[in-house]
Amino acid sequence: MSMMARTNAALARLFQRLDSLPRPSDQQLSDVFQEWLDRRRQLIAPTPEALIAPGSTAAVRAFTFRRDAVTPQDYVLTSDPAPAAALIGELPAGGRLAAAKNRRGAVRLRRLFDMVGRTGEPILAVFSTRYRQAPSAYVELLVAPLSSDGRTIDSFLASASMRRLSSAATKVLPNRVPPNVLLFALKGSGSFGERVASELGLPLSQVEERTFEDGEEKTRPLVEVRGRDVCVVSGLARSGDQSVHDRLCKLLFFIATLKTNGASRVTVAAPYLAYMRKDRQTKLRDPLTAAYVARLFEAVGTDCLLTMDTHNLSAFQNAFRCLTVHLTAYEAFASHFANLAGSVEVTVVSPDLGGAKRAEMFREALEKSLHRPVGMAFMEKQRSQGIVSGDLFAGEVRGRTAVIIDDIISSGTTMARAAQACADRGAAHIHLCASHALFSSDAAANLAAPFIDEILVSDTVEVAAPYRDDERLTIMPVAGLFAGAIARFHEAEAR
Repeated sequence: MSMMARTNAALARLFQRLDSLPRPSDQQLSDVFQEWLDRRRQLIAPTPEALIAPGSTAAVRAFTFRRDAVTPQDYVLTSDPAPAAALIGELPAGGRLAAAKNRRGAVRLRRLFDMVGRTGEPILAVFSTRYRQAPSAYVELLVAPLSSDGRTIDSFLASASMRRLSSAATKVLPNRVPPNVLLFALKGSGSFGERVASELGLPLSQVEERTFEDGEEKTRPLVEVRGRDVCVVSGLARSGDQSVHDRLCKLLFFIATLKTNGASRVTVAAPYLAYMRKDRQTKLRDPLTAAYVARLFEAVGTDCLLTMDTHNLSAFQNAFRCLTVHLTAYEAFASHFANLAGSVEVTVVSPDLGGAKRAEMFREALEKSLHRPVGMAFMEKQRSQGIVSGDLFAGEVRGRTAVIIDDIISSGTTMARAAQACADRGAAHIHLCASHALFSSDAAANLAAPFIDEILVSDTVEVAAPYRDDERLTIMPVAGLFAGAIARFHEAEAR
């Protein structure tokens, strides 16, 4: 539990959070704390020798101070000084804390030693700092009591975890994510999760994903989640041997597992959210799959779901009762095309009437980037039992750069038809643009036309090697958009 409400103003200025029930987000810090718990048993506190033993995590990651017998207000370093250097600067073994080079770090330690000495219980402190001109960092500092004689608390164990932010993350998200947030990425979204983690300045927490002989799976967090805010990154596109259904089922079970084990709040970042295309009944007895998936997420306890460029925004927002955040890649795509367009006139093309609103929003973003008018065109499309038809085309593309935008490229049939229509009408350049590159086995052949100059997609879906090797393919990173949304959500909830 947090102790900040009971601390004085001087102490509050040193720390962002003080917890009397430590739950470090750093795995090695958790291991140090677990070793302290294992050796405490029924004692007032473990002995220093019991903790700083060869082969223990504490021996590598922790250091110990003993209260000075002559000057009780000061403390003496009694272990290897190396683990303490990042926090208080270089100090030799036997050196006094008051002589530490990093005075603010020394003050933090002394205040925590005093507090732990009074309470007799460990404390986890969280604060932000800069060290040796490095980028800003979040620090978790664990301090726990030790007893040399088994009767009085005369020594203290300390261990710190420093998570430095990249310079890009510092510019975009300056210390906005509470450091107690845990971030997981499930199989198939590991690369995207790492990019989000880098933007946020958070580590990816460990998760076990195990498949049994009969095909059943077990997924569990390998760190303590009780009372923590958790964010899970997992797209729902097919990945390797994992089908869409496999990934959906695994994600739902993992959310439920987090809630079962006491997670305070679970946010899901699904860069691509499957089953959103079937949001209305177009034939007799059709399913409403988008609504069914929404109910599944709600049933397992999802508190917030973030996704990008879903098929039908209105249907998506109406399907979910939990909080949702819908992101778009329009601005990022518009910036890319603004650099390519030059003085040539540009027309944004929707490959079907259902995507007209999406195309209009992108056209507006592109106009802002180009600072000049951008045209609009539409292609007719009907799909029935897998057969696509319709050849009406409205809009001017002759001699222009045509940018055909959609939410998904799967088989590529829709995009290929629109590109052919633009080529037939004299378009000078043709660019395909979609947020999610699902790329089925037929996509390469369908999109092989020489008049297609570029295929621009985001990195919400890991693009397979055969398509990644296409020289026309450009992949736009959007992990920063998700990181920003996650940071804003957790910042708002923390207020």
